Amino acid sequence: MITIGKEFKWEMSHRLPFHQGPCKNIHGHSYKMEIILSGEADDNSMVIDYYDIDRIVRPLVNSLDHAFLCDSEDSLLIDFLTQNNFKYLVMNNVSTAENITSFIIDKIKPEFEKFSNIKKLAIKLFETEDAFCERSIELR
Repeated sequence: MITIGKEFKWEMSHRLPFHQGPCKNIHGHSYKMEIILSGEADDNSMVIDYYDIDRIVRPLVNSLDHAFLCDSEDSLLIDFLTQNNFKYLVMNNVSTAENITSFIIDKIKPEFEKFSNIKKLAIKLFETEDAFCERSIELR
């Protein structure tokens, strides 16, 4: 099995309404994400073309860049963002690094499943320079 990866970066804000510290406030991060794919080389001696990874992941990254990622239960923020015409995306749960990682995997998994030679998809999401969440799933 061969493992390859590609890195993406973006700026995004969020808040954790339940948090008892400063993360309850609106704040932002410079996110870095590694997409890691494992499988067998295809007829072109590639697990997947890096351009295909970019084609699959870049639209999601662009939708997150300079956006506010909001919990669907946070009506206070959704109303504010809507009324002021701010860029935002809504998740079905709070925007912890763990949930953001799962949100991203759920969005991109169907496209990577189209490649029969790819067996594993992993994401390593850095919320800060020294704090990350990693999740991997088997595709077959």
